[in-house]
Amino acid sequence: MRIMVVGTSGSGKTTMARRLSRALGVPHVELDAINWQPGWVALTDGDEAEFVRRVAAATAGEAWVTDGSYTQTWPVLLPRAEAVVWLDYPRRLIMRRVIQRSFVRALTKEELWPDTGNREEFRRWLDREHPIRWAWDTYKARRSSYEARLAQAVAAGARVHRLRHPREEDGLFRTLSGGPAKKAAGANAEIFV
Repeated sequence: MRIMVVGTSGSGKTTMARRLSRALGVPHVELDAINWQPGWVALTDGDEAEFVRRVAAATAGEAWVTDGSYTQTWPVLLPRAEAVVWLDYPRRLIMRRVIQRSFVRALTKEELWPDTGNREEFRRWLDREHPIRWAWDTYKARRSSYEARLAQAVAAGARVHRLRHPREEDGLFRTLSGGPAKKAAGANAEIFV
């Protein structure tokens, strides 16, 4: 099975992708771990083609779960994905999660991706690119962008699972492991509402 997990910063993409990866017994590909190099250098800023090449190489296999919302990877991932999981949670939930996550990471000084040395720091919380500000500032625009982009994916026959609350996650796991799902009108879409 090949699954993309998408959503705004702080929605829980990595946690969901790890759970799906374990449940389905397939590799997990964290796009942030590919993008972020030592010293907070982003491949997407300096060598976007290399970033896309690395993502394509990491997902060349027949089964995977990715997490990340890098639009430049969609042309590589979406045509091969069997399902897209969109974590479309309310802003208040997202903000609570991203603040809590940032606080714990800054407190524990855990390295976010192996061998990068990249860690959260309280002093960077007000930076424009920090996940807390990024989640707040981009929430509405990213949500609209996902609605449009995923509507096109559904029209093309992709299975899109739109979760609007974490309590829908158990239903998603049943569906992806062969249980029943709600059918949406139109193509072969399966959408949680």
